[in-house]
Amino acid sequence: MSAERVYLDHNATAPVRPAAVEAMAVALKAGGNPSSIHAEGRAARGRTEAAREALAALADVRTSEVFFTSGGTEANALALSPAFLPNPHQGILLVSAVEHVCVLEGHRFPKDRVEIVPVRPDGLLDLDYLATRIATAPEGAVMVALQWANNETGVIQPVAAVAEMVHARKGRFHVDAVQGAGKIAFTRQALGADSLALSAHKLGGPQGVGALILGPGLVIDHKMLIGGGQERGTRAGTENVPGIAGFGAALREALAALPAETARLSALRDACAATLLEHVPGAVIFGAGVERLPNTVCFAIPGLKAETALMAFDLGGVALSSGSACSSGKVKRSHVLAAMGVPDELAACALRLSLGWSSTEKDVIQFGSALEKIRNNTIKKDTRAA
Repeated sequence: MSAERVYLDHNATAPVRPAAVEAMAVALKAGGNPSSIHAEGRAARGRTEAAREALAALADVRTSEVFFTSGGTEANALALSPAFLPNPHQGILLVSAVEHVCVLEGHRFPKDRVEIVPVRPDGLLDLDYLATRIATAPEGAVMVALQWANNETGVIQPVAAVAEMVHARKGRFHVDAVQGAGKIAFTRQALGADSLALSAHKLGGPQGVGALILGPGLVIDHKMLIGGGQERGTRAGTENVPGIAGFGAALREALAALPAETARLSALRDACAATLLEHVPGAVIFGAGVERLPNTVCFAIPGLKAETALMAFDLGGVALSSGSACSSGKVKRSHVLAAMGVPDELAACALRLSLGWSSTEKDVIQFGSALEKIRNNTIKKDTRAA
């Protein structure tokens, strides 16, 4: 195994930024409960509110619209409720076929009120299908949930166009912005979202912290946790002050680096793709013809199974993924690629590399070195075995 490892799995979780580690350490040492009125409690409250301000600045919203959660999964679960609809009794949820599993399975709508919207072979939502379905639904009864950018392919969805369709029928539009935040500049208004879900650990903050952004007029009245009056009465439980402080520090760094970071990551992503095709001309890059995240390359080397490739890359000092990291560490067929119509035999070869704040040109070089060894050894062996 290589003495120096390269981490190319930021979409699963990004390394924690030093500034976030420092902010968390300070908060841990200081202690204090944000609900206490003494000096220590007020200091803890100050750290929480400073992070809320950072998140509000990132999405260009008011601090009153920001609610901290345990992560993106909880944020999505809170948002996906018919209670937010003007016409909740007839409420239906439309979700794309390539959503994260926490959206596909973690909503609060009755199962018979949930419909899957197909995507095109390039991973983009079928807008014609969606438009027809929204037009035939009762006014004020439709909620659409859509990832801004897919965690596996990096494909960026036309969220603004979807928002226009939904709002024309007085519906609600929820955007899972977990993967895009910190990589691409955005505002809630530009995305057209009534609500947004975010996660700290995707942009260099700690795991176990996220946020839900709710637009004006939306109030959570379906609490997941009952107890004290934390988060303005919407989410009970003492706030995770160290985690929130780390989230805030990561947000401030991410915001300060945009849009230069977007350009830097795009250059690294394109270099990785060029290296891939140079060493393996027959490699397939999914979603290559449409707009994608600046950090993501989802690809397949035909004939080389994902599990074999992952082990070979790992031995070469490169950490990649076979898709979403939320499947108990198992390598299984991607529902995203299935929805795009990718044949089973090709989907079984799918890998994902994802860059981030800690990625450098050296990582691209080592990726190429590992790829060259795999081409000369593993690919030939796996092809013969097949």
